[in-house]
Amino acid sequence: MSYLQLLRPAQWTKNLFVFAGLIFGQKINEPRSVLVVLLGFICFCLVSSAVYIINDIHDRNEDRLHPVKRRRPLAAGQITVTAASLLAVILLVVGLGGGFILDRGFFLVASAYLLLQVAYTLHLKHVAILDVILLGLGFVLRAVAGVVVLDGVELSPWLVLCTFTLCLFMGFSKRRCELNVLAGNGNNNAASHRKTLAEYTPDLLNHMTTLTAGIAVVSFTLYAMDQRTLDEFGTNYLLYTLPLVVYAIFRFALLVEHGRVNGPTEVLLRDRPFQAAIGLWGIAALLIVYHGRALQEWLSRF
Repeated sequence: MSYLQLLRPAQWTKNLFVFAGLIFGQKINEPRSVLVVLLGFICFCLVSSAVYIINDIHDRNEDRLHPVKRRRPLAAGQITVTAASLLAVILLVVGLGGGFILDRGFFLVASAYLLLQVAYTLHLKHVAILDVILLGLGFVLRAVAGVVVLDGVELSPWLVLCTFTLCLFMGFSKRRCELNVLAGNGNNNAASHRKTLAEYTPDLLNHMTTLTAGIAVVSFTLYAMDQRTLDEFGTNYLLYTLPLVVYAIFRFALLVEHGRVNGPTEVLLRDRPFQAAIGLWGIAALLIVYHGRALQEWLSRF
């Protein structure tokens, strides 16, 4: 059980961004494309779990000071550093090796993700603002990996922009959650857990989450109205899903501001209203992406 916890399977939900190219590239009805992206998702899960292990090895002393992270297997002394290191190497060999067999471009993107995350763990996460930007870039690389592994799908600048701005919002929200957790447990020395938390204040993070939420909403709106979107899907009806996007983002912000969650993953896995909004948006988006022209023709009769 400790080894499974070390892999952080709940965090694999972040790798669902790998499927963005499959869905919006209109390849979901092609079994081979689905299989290739699914294999890419598995490889990315293995690599990301290795990254989490490397992070836990590096941060085990700081994690012991955190009210929640002190329960992690390495911080709690349930698994030795040697055993964890060996597991990380195995995961990287299988994950990157599988990615290399799958597609050379995918392998390069996964390798770039690994290098970025290692640099983040060793030093860059201690640089305020840059730490969150790098988290956003990690999600962008996930989405890019899901595109390069597919034949006939071009990398859309909208995919990069929407992913990056949304994940900036989530990243600053994560920092807000960390301050909430530490304050709720009477720990006023945030820097003892993460150096950048000493530079972030609740008011500053509120400004940053507000700004990035607005940018994310505007980015999605521009994408939905873009001529290329209209040409590909045959309709601009994606714009009409904007209320669901706004609700999901604002619901996320509400939970973070009131300290009801410890991080983005908890929102995704536990909050029913947020899940309902994401589920409805997903259904609507699939109908529009794959049946947009037919839907527009049918509605035009009324």
